[in-house]
Amino acid sequence: MADLKVVLNELAEVAAHPRRQLDKYLAEGRKVVGCFPIYLPEEIIHAAGFVPMGMWGGQITPTVAGKYNPIFTCSIMRSCLEFGMTGVYKGLSAVAMPILCDTFRGMSAGWRQGVPDIPIATMIQPQNREDSDAKEFLYDEYKEFMKKLAEITGTEEPSEEALTAAIELYNAHSEAMMDFTRLANDHLDVITPVVRHAVMKSATLMAKDEHLAKMKELNAALAAAPKYVFKGKKVVLSGITAEPDEFLNMFTENGIAVVGDDLAQESRLYRTLIPAEGKDALDRLAGQWFLRHGCSVVHETSFTRGKMLADMAKAAGAEGVGVCLMRFCDVEEYDYPFIARDVEAAGLRCLLLEIDQSTQNNEQSRTKLQSFAEMA
Repeated sequence: MADLKVVLNELAEVAAHPRRQLDKYLAEGRKVVGCFPIYLPEEIIHAAGFVPMGMWGGQITPTVAGKYNPIFTCSIMRSCLEFGMTGVYKGLSAVAMPILCDTFRGMSAGWRQGVPDIPIATMIQPQNREDSDAKEFLYDEYKEFMKKLAEITGTEEPSEEALTAAIELYNAHSEAMMDFTRLANDHLDVITPVVRHAVMKSATLMAKDEHLAKMKELNAALAAAPKYVFKGKKVVLSGITAEPDEFLNMFTENGIAVVGDDLAQESRLYRTLIPAEGKDALDRLAGQWFLRHGCSVVHETSFTRGKMLADMAKAAGAEGVGVCLMRFCDVEEYDYPFIARDVEAAGLRCLLLEIDQSTQNNEQSRTKLQSFAEMA
């Protein structure tokens, strides 16, 4: 059986050094496609023979991205554009982008102008999921996305067999990731907020077959280890992402454990499997979109996210929900008042914790976490 600390350290290294992971794949002669968040049909990219690698920006104060992306837009988009314009993503064969909000619409044009050496393939998921033609529209979008990717990279479109194999791989990986989130709560002495995040983030940076192998080792090691009884406060996190490590370390400093998440960079990616039925692989991929719920970038006629978070927190024994609100993320900001209403109505604390990749100042969040930790 693999050593628990060894596997955790390996995944932490990947999460901490995305460029090193990209260089590793390039040195192996593999081609990599950068994937903007979230809900891209990575299975198509994998089936085409590329390594899909997540693009989640990073802690940086942009110096050139403002030419195409104003300061009042999501800092993930700004930092991704900054990295593209300054050569950090050099070596990518292409980037892929879902058009999920207004910022993405402007960002796609900004990328074409600012990073002309890395071509971009975009696609749109229908927000009116109740329309009778919505699934057919998405099927055609995925088909066109597959065609675009082949054209800009000079490769063949993936076969039905390759797509089906990719779907099975991705479903298996999603199940392993959700197994980890459950196993981790019995080992909160080892799986600190920083460690938990590193495991989840590493999944966006590694080829899924490689990461699945690591997750099987990690889950087996966790299942075999003695359970630990955590006596501090517990929270569930929601939002787009919970970075950097300095932010997450504040939870540990205040005796608070993360016991679940609804983060776009983490469990949101894995909690909804690709359905087993469909006329073909693309139809199955399209079907997944219509099963997603409780997410700010997926339109629902009734608001389910607040109750979902309250139920998740209670099931995990958490006393509160921390909403990691990405600054200038309109869709998340719209959701917050309703989340707070539903979470507080369930008798839980709701913490608003602002996230901004262009600043390292987390003192407001520190004060809120200290207050949460001290309350009876």
